[in-house]
Amino acid sequence: MEAIVLLTTTGEVKNIKVNNGEVEKEKKIFRVQVSKTKKPLFFYLNLAKKQLKNDNDVELCALGTAIPTIIIMSEILKRNGWAIEKSIVASTIETKEDKEGRVGAPKAKLDILLGKAKTVDQSTDDGSAE
Repeated sequence: MEAIVLLTTTGEVKNIKVNNGEVEKEKKIFRVQVSKTKKPLFFYLNLAKKQLKNDNDVELCALGTAIPTIIIMSEILKRNGWAIEKSIVASTIETKEDKEGRVGAPKAKLDILLGKAKTVDQSTDDGSAE
């Protein structure tokens, strides 16, 4: 079995499993790139809940100082019964400082993949678990 991952221009990742040349299933992974300064935490949290409700997996991505934000988001989603944690990937990336392309200090990057929990259908729209 071979897995192919495609990134679309809208930020969605399509994970296609191929078995003997035939497409088995197409699963969407919605990537939420979290910033610490651009939007409040609950904007990203509600966006992730909306995608989980639509049976999509959600990948929370953050760089540097936004990492604690996605950790808090994933813990809120798990505690309220919205999501289950599928994987966590920690890495570093090189950043460019200016137009000339000088490489700056490496930045920490964290990706958390969350899947829909079975209790989401029983939860209310405000995010509290019954």
